[in-house]
Amino acid sequence: MMSGHKGASIPRVVIRSVLITLIILTQLFAGCLAGDDSPIDSTGPYDWSAGFAYIDDPLTHEDARDFVVGDIFANETWGNSSWAVFGNEHGGNCCEHYLAATKEGWIVNFGGEYPTWTEDRGHTWQEWQPTVLAQFGCLNPKPTVPGQEGLGEGSIVQATNGDLISMGWFPYPSTSGADQFYAFLYDAEDEEWKWCYNRPPEAFYDRSWQVEVVGPISGGIYGSGPWASIVISNFWHQVANRGGQISTDGLNYQNFEFPDRDANLGLETVDLEFSDLGEEWDFTKPHKEMRAFPVPSGGLYFPSYFDGGIDAYLDVNLNWFAAETTNGSSLPSEYCSFDSSGALHCVKREGLIITHQLSWDGGENWENQTYNMSGIAADIEEWEFHTNGMHDLFVLNVRYQSADGPDVDVAWHVRDYSQSLEPDHMTFLGQGDLDSTSGAGNDIRFDFASMGILPDGGAFIAYHDSTDPDPLFGVELLLPKPQVGN
Repeated sequence: MMSGHKGASIPRVVIRSVLITLIILTQLFAGCLAGDDSPIDSTGPYDWSAGFAYIDDPLTHEDARDFVVGDIFANETWGNSSWAVFGNEHGGNCCEHYLAATKEGWIVNFGGEYPTWTEDRGHTWQEWQPTVLAQFGCLNPKPTVPGQEGLGEGSIVQATNGDLISMGWFPYPSTSGADQFYAFLYDAEDEEWKWCYNRPPEAFYDRSWQVEVVGPISGGIYGSGPWASIVISNFWHQVANRGGQISTDGLNYQNFEFPDRDANLGLETVDLEFSDLGEEWDFTKPHKEMRAFPVPSGGLYFPSYFDGGIDAYLDVNLNWFAAETTNGSSLPSEYCSFDSSGALHCVKREGLIITHQLSWDGGENWENQTYNMSGIAADIEEWEFHTNGMHDLFVLNVRYQSADGPDVDVAWHVRDYSQSLEPDHMTFLGQGDLDSTSGAGNDIRFDFASMGILPDGGAFIAYHDSTDPDPLFGVELLLPKPQVGN
């Protein structure tokens, strides 16, 4: 269980009854929130929704659903929270969504073939497809061919200057007999999309992860620019140290070697202590499977990259170093990121236990919060986290296999994490009634967790239940009221 919560392991029969009760409650409470700042009376130890209001009217969304709120460790349900729900027609595919937020308030999704986004919390959506075959010095063959539409997938993240760096991977083109890699760039200054075909030196094989290297970059043979973009294949990342692709203009990529895990490189001390970063730092976190995070003073940090848990650092000249923090330490997890407050968040999973660690001094001292799923989960299948310093908000999303079999999607909100890392409440996303597995060949797939937090503080999170054959994602509609004076 989480630190700060009382109680022993919950027997399987109790878990089964809790899940059944939650599904029933979801149906009973449907529609109770619409048009009212005060949801149903709390059934928990306090009114979790006090001080909350709708930032967006559920009745104006085509598919708004009420998700049960409570505390799984205390076996309590407290009420409902309304979320707008969207499917793969809003940028996903059969098996996943690749979600991100921008500082302008966009929700972007590159789970499917082309970049898709909404600028108004999901009321209207846009998709960008290239209409010309040559631009920006690139000769661009058409990404898709007849009969193979919908088979592409991509990655996307906002850079600190507001650009959107992204790639599309098309695995089945008929012209070349090999997979194809297309760079998609949203130029924030020009306010337009650009694209370029890039042929990797060898097959890419799987969806990418993507991250910004904070500049200005002087990368020698790799070029120079305000930032660099690194893309790695999920396949390369998991089965071998195969490096990735790098670009200093977001369009033209070239092969980029990573050091061997046992390499003996020079040591660089990297200062990770920051405060009051710009709001853009709430939107630069890549998907956690990139296993790296941008450094505000420049470069890119890879926790626990080398053998023995030694960190790696890529500097603004695109040179690799072994790394340590100013107190001579390595970071406690592969999965870390900054937000605008300057807080350094690291999250690690050990079996059925997930631990959130926070440092305000660049990794010298840490505060910890533990989420212990023992006795509740048979396995943790997927998880992801995001933070927002402007809202002092941490959100952890976990998809776990319950002891009885079905997968359950949950999200913990930690509001005012600067005061306490203990969660305020937990939301059950969907019905928790579907058993799915990641990986090709499985009939029901949910390949990875994905989420983000909007500038208004609303989370959006992917989940999957029996109401749709493909994964869904929800956008939070019920948020804390602005405080007087803010």
